Amino acid sequence: MNKSVTPQLFDADFFDRIQNPNTKKEAFSELVSTYSASLYWQVRRMVLSHNMADEIVQETFLKAWKSIDKFRADAKIYTWLYRIAINESLNYINKQKRVKELSIEIDDDNRYLVENVASDPYFDGDAAEVLLQNAINTLPPKQKQVFLLRYYEELTYADIVELTGISEGSLKASYHHAVNKIKKYIEEHH
Repeated sequence: MNKSVTPQLFDADFFDRIQNPNTKKEAFSELVSTYSASLYWQVRRMVLSHNMADEIVQETFLKAWKSIDKFRADAKIYTWLYRIAINESLNYINKQKRVKELSIEIDDDNRYLVENVASDPYFDGDAAEVLLQNAINTLPPKQKQVFLLRYYEELTYADIVELTGISEGSLKASYHHAVNKIKKYIEEHH
């Protein structure tokens, strides 16, 4: 596990350049190159599909480009981008659930999420990793998001509060429930 969230590299000069029509494209290009990998892996862990993760990250940056003039430098830029990316991911997941009429439990209707892990050519995990990913995919979106941020990104609850806007108590409860569900899934399927 490693923390893939890129440190804040942007200063007042960057924000001046992003607001200036003559330097806006270059400054935004720096933003994309700095954060695209971190956002991709956050999204990828949520939606599993390489192609869909790429599409969601592109949509994230498109939305950011369209509203960059409204960005206030009082917030961290990664937090702003992350919220856009996670909202796009959750919208995709909810759309998939509506289309497929999925339930939270694994059944024949949503088994594709679990089967998608092992069949994905970009996934090279061993059997234990496949089992863990399958367990994670059974979690409701909020629990999945909190678990991914704590387990893979090793973020503190304070960092997650900043990224999500969810209270620390609620995050701790979601993480606790996620861990228990994952343990139960692994015990039942191991």
